[in-house]
Parts: sequence; structure tokens; C-alpha cells
Amino acid sequence: KESLVIAGDIVMKKASERGVEILPVDSEHSAIFQALRAGKQSEIKRLILTASGGPFFGKKRTELSNITVDDTLAHPTWQMGAKITVDSATLMNKGFEVIEAVHLFGVSPEKVEVIVHRESMIHSMVEYIDHSIIAQLSMPDMRHCVQYALTHPYRADAGDTLQETDLFSVGKLTFAKPDTDTFVLLKTAMKAMSLGGAVPAVLNAANEVAVAAFLQEKIGFTDISEAVLYTFDKMLSAKSAVSLEDIISMDREARA
Repeated sequence: KESLVIAGDIVMKKASERGVEILPVDSEHSAIFQALRAGKQSEIKRLILTASGGPFFGKKRTELSNITVDDTLAHPTWQMGAKITVDSATLMNKGFEVIEAVHLFGVSPEKVEVIVHRESMIHSMVEYIDHSIIAQLSMPDMRHCVQYALTHPYRADAGDTLQETDLFSVGKLTFAKPDTDTFVLLKTAMKAMSLGGAVPAVLNAANEVAVAAFLQEKIGFTDISEAVLYTFDKMLSAKSAVSLEDIISMDREARA
């Protein structure tokens, strides 16, 4: 994920030059990859990335000032490492996934939308120009998307290894708009993608430093976004970066 966030243009250009396909393993991008088999590139209206909303869904910014590390690591549906769990709580992870989707699937940032789906059963969707929406559903288990990447273009029998998708136990599927006023890093990531150059790399670098400080209890939860936004605003000139050397230099400056 971070490779595409930092230098997606370079990575995708290299893949094209070598005539190879990059197979996504992230659950959201695997879902889109599978749903794209239902239509042509020219028929895509939008890619819809689903988000669990994290542990603080529905809270306002004023309610997040006393959030602890333990509170943040209590994700409602996925079991992940500490860093990505914090990114899920701030919605930065979803912002990174928007950038990732733009590079992987060759669409403009305006064609990627994020929707909060608390049940985490629909892993993402593709809407086509005829207004049909193709979705991929399964139980929230990363082994699903890993297996598909390994067996593509075929599907392997999951047997008893993976839990069957039981829609009756799920009961309902809900959807909501993300609160980008409270979770500002999502819209900041979208802006970074539009600006281009090394701006996404700056965002990633600042976020890594801020999240590490939060996990060490040196700063508070809301300080993460403040630190990232401060760095982002200071380094908008990074949009002019084009080479890998430029990107690495901007990454180092952002961390400092």
C-alpha cells in the first residue's frame, strides 16, 4: 500500500514497461479488482471503497481529545497491527486506499468514493455507467483476498479454512457518509492525490511519525491529524517532485 501511496506513478509505469499485472491483496482493492471483471474500463462510473468507520464512528472531534491507545486499538471488525489500526481509527488508512485505487485501476480521484459500511461484509463496489453496482461480499477475513491473489484468474475451494458468508447472521447491511470534518485526514489524502508529485509521500511520512508518537503515548489522538496537517501545509511544494530521489528527499524532510 505505502509503495503505491509514495510513488504510485513510478510503480505503475514500471509494471507497464515490464508487461506485468499488479494483483491487489488489500480487501477493498481485491473486491474492486473482482468487480471490474463485470465491465470495461470505459464503463466505470465510480469505485466505491467501503470503510468500517473504525472504533470512533459517530463521535465528534471534541469527544476524541481523551482517547487512549487502548481505545484506538479496539477495532470493531478487523484484527490488524497497531499502526494500521490507528490509521483505520483516523480514516487515514481509507485515504491511503483512495490513492492506491487511483493508481491500481487507472481512474481519476473524482471517480473514487468512500462509504462507511459498519458490517464490513461488502469489501468494496464498482458502479458502472448503466447505474449497476457490482459488489464483493465475504466474511471479514484477509485470507479471502490473499487466496484470490494467489489463485487468480481462478478460484480455489476454501473448504473449512474460511468461514462461509452467512447473510442471515449478518441480518442487515448499512451505509453512511464519512464525517470528514471530524476525520480530516481522509479528505486531506484525497487532496494530496489531486496535487500529486511527492505530496502523498509527505502525508505518509508525517503520519508514520505522528502515529508512532501516539502509540508511545507522547501525543494525543487528535494530535495525529494536527501534526500531519501542519506538515502537509508546510510542504505543498512537494507537488513538483517527479523522480524517486525527489520523493525520498521529501519523505525525509516531512519526517524531520
